Amino acid sequence: MSDITVPVAEAALRPGAWSFRLSVAACAMGIIVLAASVAAVLVWGVGVWGNNIPHVWGFDLIAYAWWIGIANAASLFASILVLRRHGLRTAVNRFAEAAALAAILAAGFYPILHLGRAWLFYWTLSYPSYTGLWPQFGSALVWDFWGIMSHIIVTSLFWYIGLIPDLATMRDRAAMAGRTTLARAYGLLALGWRGSVAHWHRHQAAYRMVAALVLPLLLWAQTVVALEFATTVVPAWHQARLPLHVIVTGLPSGLGIVLALAAVLRVALSLERFIDDKDMDLLGQLVACAALAAGLAYAHELLVGFLEEDPTTRAALAARVLGDGATAYWGAVLLVALLPQLLWSATLRRHALATVPIGLLAAAGVWLDRWSIVVDGLLRPHLPSMSRGYSPSLAEWGLLGGTIALFGLVLLLFGRVIPAVSMYETRHEESEAEAEEEER
Repeated sequence: MSDITVPVAEAALRPGAWSFRLSVAACAMGIIVLAASVAAVLVWGVGVWGNNIPHVWGFDLIAYAWWIGIANAASLFASILVLRRHGLRTAVNRFAEAAALAAILAAGFYPILHLGRAWLFYWTLSYPSYTGLWPQFGSALVWDFWGIMSHIIVTSLFWYIGLIPDLATMRDRAAMAGRTTLARAYGLLALGWRGSVAHWHRHQAAYRMVAALVLPLLLWAQTVVALEFATTVVPAWHQARLPLHVIVTGLPSGLGIVLALAAVLRVALSLERFIDDKDMDLLGQLVACAALAAGLAYAHELLVGFLEEDPTTRAALAARVLGDGATAYWGAVLLVALLPQLLWSATLRRHALATVPIGLLAAAGVWLDRWSIVVDGLLRPHLPSMSRGYSPSLAEWGLLGGTIALFGLVLLLFGRVIPAVSMYETRHEESEAEAEEEER
């Protein structure tokens, strides 16, 4: 076996350190808050949220669109690296795929809870019903359900197929360490992998096929979120640029999370050899480029909005940019488009104390952008008598914090039981490099 197996496999198999246990305990407390918030919605209904007329959407759609953006950006990044066979995939693909899966699980709470009667979610399915009624396919809730289910299936397959060879390695390492139960669990998940030529051929074909499926799925899933806005009567949401805005501004969130994870994992698991300075440089530059694209999207919004002939649409944008919604709007511009430009500095890109806050703040900025669209986009209603403010309730804050804790717990458990770096990809890259050196 290559010597990569020892440090990467042992990082997953060794007992958790005190910092890991403390992090799991903190996330577990967040899960308790999540359970309490979900229970409140199930018992008392969505009336415990701060939604009102005209703010019929609040944290439920803001957080849903935010988590979907993180999942889409991370999956898009990982799938492109696989399809192009880029060398960066050996360092970041594994936890980028895990982050996408964790984000889509967090996003799944919101469409179900928004139904009010969450236990009847199956009514959105096209199932044979004795009443002869079918779901309303013009409803955004039906779109959300099918979008989430498709996302979970494809993202899970993409993550799991890439894991199979390394699960077999973990099976062998656990058996060598005398941990029979763990070896059997890894063996079951490895599907009888033996590393034959036929196994490798089928694995690579399946991996690239699912990676190709990710691309249209992500574009479709993200534009569906924007289409939900277009089905309303709000003037500021009836713009052809909105789907592109949602996609482009969502990229810094997912890439920022991947950058922060790379910085944390290389230090926490001593993986500097596999996630090296060159990888951090490239990741930082990608986040900075995504931020530039988001900045162009904001500039386009301002240009088109103030040149808009419709006075209602122009007034709605002015309320967001210059009125009561200016704080969220310019906060999003600062965190999403401007702050990541610091990553053009090679010194900052290679230090976790700089990259982790920048990556997380970029993701937080995208959340502010969704707030600006969903809440501040309604600052100029059609009827002045319906001008009401929106104030999130404790249950909404608990649900948001709980899903963040769920996201963190999934990633912690992933780092604990699954190799954080693709061992078979790294071995392949190292063998190719050695062969090239011998030829020279």
